[in-house]
Amino acid sequence: MPPFNTSHPSPVTFLLMGIPGLEHLHVWIGIPFCSMYVVAVVGNVTILAVVRAERTLHEPMFLFLCMLSVTDLVLSTSTLPRMLCLFWLGVHDNAFDACLTQMFFIHSFTALESGFFLSMALDRYVAICHPLRHTTIITHTRITIMGIIVVIRGVAFFSPHPILLRQLPYCRTRIIAHTYCEFMAVVKLACMDTGATKRYNLSMATIIGSCDAILIAISYVFILRSVFLLPSREAGFKALGTCGSHVCVILVFYSTAGFSIFTHRFGKNIPAHIHIFIANMYLLLPPFLNPIVYGVRTKKIREHVLRTLVVKVV
Repeated sequence: MPPFNTSHPSPVTFLLMGIPGLEHLHVWIGIPFCSMYVVAVVGNVTILAVVRAERTLHEPMFLFLCMLSVTDLVLSTSTLPRMLCLFWLGVHDNAFDACLTQMFFIHSFTALESGFFLSMALDRYVAICHPLRHTTIITHTRITIMGIIVVIRGVAFFSPHPILLRQLPYCRTRIIAHTYCEFMAVVKLACMDTGATKRYNLSMATIIGSCDAILIAISYVFILRSVFLLPSREAGFKALGTCGSHVCVILVFYSTAGFSIFTHRFGKNIPAHIHIFIANMYLLLPPFLNPIVYGVRTKKIREHVLRTLVVKVV
């Protein structure tokens, strides 16, 4: 590896340009983005408040859901407010340290999102395939351990990202053709060979994403097999509807994230605005959809919220 060029210090600021080719639509694009963010914040905060207030919801499924809600709040808040400042106020400047901090939160909490999807899938597998042993297998101690492992994995694998980028010399443009500080968009601005750094990023994202996705798929194959073997058709359809909505959310997350990751490696001919728009979707859609699918469609949470609203109205 060639020595770092100390004559080119790290820039004080980067300039975020938004979605290339769609600059004239930034104001309008910001409206649905802001709406999704509001729903994500209100929905996830409501889930956390309901589970905290209702002791009967202190079950594995809802504890994992709370972990997912916290992850969604951090992931969306680390990107959306800054993005809306760009779209609506034309604030393009982003401090170098702030850029690296945002990058760390985006990548590490995306890994956390994936890990908690896997944890919830494993919990559903045990609950449906081994219902009599569910409370003895998925204990509060094991839930805590699983949560800690997911957090440590996300932080450990992606902490090197800002450290690596801080070491690079930047002698090219300070303009980032993106709506947020994405790793690959920033590393392209370095004026040295960054092949090893790019490979590290792609390999970490691929390993974590593919391993989690494969294990989730295996879990849901066993879940679906058990659902089809249920003696009651009504119970089978109910379980199938619940699993189907969960699978749809998971597919949205992994398909958009996978598209964004592999576009850097194989999608040289894909227009930049399509790539960036989809890269935004995997940060926006899961926090927006999770409260709806896991919260509104969950009977216990829905009933508690409605009961609380009725009491306040009366």
